[in-house]
Amino acid sequence: MYKIAVAGTGYVGLVAGVCFAEMGHQVTCVDIDEDKVKVMKSGVSPIFEEGLEELMQKNYTAGRIEYTTNYQDAYKDADAVFLGVGTPEKEDGSADLSYIATVARQVAESVESDCLVVVKSTVPVGTNDKVEQFIQDFLINEVNVEVASNPEFLAQGSAVHDTLYAERIIIGTETEWAEELLKEIYKPFNLPIVSVNRRSAEMIKYASNDFLALKISYMNDIANLCELVGADIKDVAEGMSYDERIGSKFLNAGIGFGGSCFPKDTQALDYLAKQNGYELKTVKAAIDVNKIQKISLYKKASKRLITFNGLKVAVLGLTFKPGTDDLRESPSLDNVPLLLDQGADVYAYDPVGAENFAKFYPEGPNRRGSITYVSNVEEALDDANVCFVFTEWGEIKAVTPEMYRGLMRTPLVYDGRNIYDIQEMKKAKVEYHSIGREPGRVEVMRGEKNELQSTRF
Repeated sequence: MYKIAVAGTGYVGLVAGVCFAEMGHQVTCVDIDEDKVKVMKSGVSPIFEEGLEELMQKNYTAGRIEYTTNYQDAYKDADAVFLGVGTPEKEDGSADLSYIATVARQVAESVESDCLVVVKSTVPVGTNDKVEQFIQDFLINEVNVEVASNPEFLAQGSAVHDTLYAERIIIGTETEWAEELLKEIYKPFNLPIVSVNRRSAEMIKYASNDFLALKISYMNDIANLCELVGADIKDVAEGMSYDERIGSKFLNAGIGFGGSCFPKDTQALDYLAKQNGYELKTVKAAIDVNKIQKISLYKKASKRLITFNGLKVAVLGLTFKPGTDDLRESPSLDNVPLLLDQGADVYAYDPVGAENFAKFYPEGPNRRGSITYVSNVEEALDDANVCFVFTEWGEIKAVTPEMYRGLMRTPLVYDGRNIYDIQEMKKAKVEYHSIGREPGRVEVMRGEKNELQSTRF
């Protein structure tokens, strides 16, 4: 087994470190935040990810994983240092590589024996060449340090499973020594390994993520057309899914993609192409479609209602997907401020994301409206004039059409995840709008709480 250091304890770094420890390696996770390190040492995960905290506690107790801010000790005799730090998007769409550069210099000034630096962070093609040269420029001791690319393909909400049971491991190396060392590190995982050069590995990551983003945006585009011509996107997607060339995954239409990968990676690849004098028209189209799609429900509701001013608006789901507390590029971040600017009284529910959302929009009066965070769906829906569904959490999918009808002042629902059956919503006398399907209008809009006044806004 090998001695491994992991720089960064976000989704990529922490999950990788814990999974390496689970496979028997000796792991040290490095982070600059002392408070975060203390929390991890206590057995508490700083991120919400299924199964992660249990593995943290198990491997910490077994002595296979440690957390520290002392990068010198962590790097000096490590067989491999994995970089899992962030590469956030800059205003021009390019990737910010400052965190990568910081860790690369720390490694160069700390290592005392031969070491393989493995970049798991998503970086533009050619970055690993620069990282290796950067390390050589700052290297203090006469040791061999090489750089490899090992992009991650985990999905937030299932990151531990995606790491332990990955469909493939991509490694990008330039020497036989680096290739063999990485293969040995991953040998306990017993997973297929695809070995390519560094630049190909970097491109595989972007090409994979952007292909999935293209697929989502294509289905959203088709969904918008379905609404205009009277087709149902769910039926269309089912019919497409039987074609092995297309497959069944990423065919669900909705209000756009979010998260830490797809938005950032489409922008980064678009930027990289432009820097090389080429335009990726398909990727640019995906970016444009996604931008419009995120506020499509808000636009529908704006046409239906005279104003949001003074209305109680229920918002169900704040995170970009279920199973995570991550808000990055979540549709809620695009829609809630629009509602607040219109004077809405927003009542927001999310099983894990409310605390993070409150950092952007504190509870109470906010802009022209106000926002209240509630602990259950019922409180959000009670006496609400309109409801938006942004995340398909199990707790939200469990809400029945009858609950909307019984709890809301006006059962008017805009569903960005196509959770409900249109006919069931019609039967319950809920006016239901979704993505790419027939609007579920009903002739009579009367709530059970107030039969005579249910159409008031």
